[in-house]
Amino acid sequence: MRLDGEKQREFVMLRWGLIPYWSKDAKSGFATINAMCETIETKPAFREPFQRRRCLILADGFYEWMPTGEKSKQPYLIRMADESAFAFAGLWDRWRDKATDTVIESCTIVTVPPNDLCAPIHNRMPAILNSDGYAAWLGEIETTPGQLKAMLKPCPAPMEAMPVSSKVGNVKNDGPELIERVAETLI
Repeated sequence: MRLDGEKQREFVMLRWGLIPYWSKDAKSGFATINAMCETIETKPAFREPFQRRRCLILADGFYEWMPTGEKSKQPYLIRMADESAFAFAGLWDRWRDKATDTVIESCTIVTVPPNDLCAPIHNRMPAILNSDGYAAWLGEIETTPGQLKAMLKPCPAPMEAMPVSSKVGNVKNDGPELIERVAETLI
């Protein structure tokens, strides 16, 4: 969800991996799937979207991979304990290919240090916004950059993490088996 035009919320599909409007090609999106909250005001790819193009990325869970050996990782599904939906803090941009006049609207998820649940699994987690902050994040109410950055913190809500199939690591796989527990949790 993003704020666009005349301050109206609209739901749009965005490509994951932010491609800054000034990029020479679309390949930069592969390096910008996440934006660390500590650098969104200073990194050129994120600075302007943080000021002007913030969005909400709706979800009911996310995956992180915990290293379990030298070359192995266990994917975990992380979600709210009550399985409710939530929104990640996101940034978006619109890039135009000058050769083909193709337009790509893309986004990135803002990340923060992990909460206690996520820390054993991964060193970052998506910034999950409190629903009271949606209007401020979208720019519907006047908010300073400092107030926006204060919203970017580890999620305090009760969450759960459960090991799931390694099939989640392949984009060709899509089905209910990707959210089913596969083994006892390690954390």
